[in-house]
Amino acid sequence: MTLTITSLYGLLGAALVGLGLYGLLVQPHPLRKILAFNVMGGGLFLVFDVVARRGAAAWFPADPVPQAFVITAIMMALAGTALAVAIMLRLFAETGRVTLRPEPPASSDGQGGDS
Repeated sequence: MTLTITSLYGLLGAALVGLGLYGLLVQPHPLRKILAFNVMGGGLFLVFDVVARRGAAAWFPADPVPQAFVITAIMMALAGTALAVAIMLRLFAETGRVTLRPEPPASSDGQGGDS
């Protein structure tokens, strides 16, 4: 089995999707989740490019539509990332933390800690 450059790109794209999905599921910090989502998106863009390139390599007429989709998706991912980071910065400015974990409830047994 010979590994062509197109197959190598496809495998690399699949590895990036897997790595991004792993980071998205495992990492608790929101900024790391945003970065993992971007890695996963980069892998998807690479896979889409490989699919379009394989069609051109099989002597089908050149189709610019897949490349236009990838370029549009890259711009949308950039805008989505900027929005997510802006929301995270606003959350930090308002609360002083970037997680959405609720505060533990105060004890209702009548014993205050401020004696």
